Amino acid sequence: MVINRGIQMEKDILIEGHRIAKIDRDISDPNAQIVDASGRWVIPGIIDDQVHFREPGLTYKADIYTESRAALAGGVTAFMEMPNTKPTATSQQLLEDKYAIARDRAITNYSFYMGATNENIEEVLRTDPKNVCGIKVFMGSSTGNMLVDNEMVLQGIFSEVDMLIATHCEDEATIRHNMALYKDRDDLSARYHPVIRSREGCYLSSALAVGLAQKYGSRLHVLHISTAEEVAMFESGAVTDKRITAEACVHHLYFDDTHYPLLGNSIKCNPAIKSASDKAAILQGLLDDRIDVIATDHAPHTWAEKSKPYAQAPSGLPLIQHTLLLMLHHYHQGRVTPEFIVRKMCHAPADLFRITDRGYLDEGAWADITIVDPWEETIVEKKDLRYKCAWSPLEGMQFSGAVKEVFVNGVLKYQNGSILSETSGMRLVFKT
Repeated sequence: MVINRGIQMEKDILIEGHRIAKIDRDISDPNAQIVDASGRWVIPGIIDDQVHFREPGLTYKADIYTESRAALAGGVTAFMEMPNTKPTATSQQLLEDKYAIARDRAITNYSFYMGATNENIEEVLRTDPKNVCGIKVFMGSSTGNMLVDNEMVLQGIFSEVDMLIATHCEDEATIRHNMALYKDRDDLSARYHPVIRSREGCYLSSALAVGLAQKYGSRLHVLHISTAEEVAMFESGAVTDKRITAEACVHHLYFDDTHYPLLGNSIKCNPAIKSASDKAAILQGLLDDRIDVIATDHAPHTWAEKSKPYAQAPSGLPLIQHTLLLMLHHYHQGRVTPEFIVRKMCHAPADLFRITDRGYLDEGAWADITIVDPWEETIVEKKDLRYKCAWSPLEGMQFSGAVKEVFVNGVLKYQNGSILSETSGMRLVFKT
């Protein structure tokens, strides 16, 4: 079953070279290698617009090679990676250094954000929108210490940058105030994380970003929405008609604050996972088209780091291998349709970032294709994890669904749990 542009179709797909040559019923080609997808969904490869693959400088946690392998196993054929590595990607040379690594080590398609700081506006303005996905602004501190909190710098970024600005929104003053109130508690643990990195802090920062974008007409993309109050800030509509957009992450759609007692630091992330009502509001925001795309914010740390006391344990969790399984959970619960999953994980990222010839199963497009069995049972087991950090908060959980085959640029790279090809992916290209 081919699922594309809101329609389910019983059709064949013919790949020639790196692209889709034909989509029709009963295509006959005696020279073609046949992959039988009977009874399965055939969808565009997933595009994840927010990941942290930790290379360069933090490769003891993860690297571009290991995490792109995990992405492939999750049905993800393209990723956009964040600049908070060591060194941070905050100059054109350092950004190109990351692209050079990916040319040799990424087995899926890729792009990297240029990072903004309080001091590098001139470097930011030199970024080429044709081959860089966006500018990343940390309006709240997180892993990597790239906080941009100078009001004049923020105004400069929003007024002068023509390309997409992606923001991490948490108000730093609110977080520091809350941490001061709780840091000496004897029972300080991850269950206080959504209180310390609070809903008020998220809303204040997101409102500031939206206000700046409205004032200057910027292309703003607010990442990992975590509260009902933030959802209400965004307008409903087609992603192609918006200059201000929003992202939801799979962990904010699956977990809530009732999971902290069991999972603790393993689900500690920024912004924090909050209440069940926030989780429901985020899903409704996606259904109402207030929130435009679904991503992972895949952010690995070692288990030794996550096992530290709450205040010392870093924020972030590995998710990219199981992003589609988490959304299939909502499908099997009757909350979303297959067409919805494809629209929010494949079509909308391609449209929002203006990616050339990807995100759709169209004749002439790059042949990035994921084939999934929505009914096959998958148990998340440590032995099957492809993350370099070798752990997952989902371990032991059972899901209905399994990624069966993945094509990247026309090459069958993954099939039935095995990686068949490690040829390099391609750098994403963007329409301007």
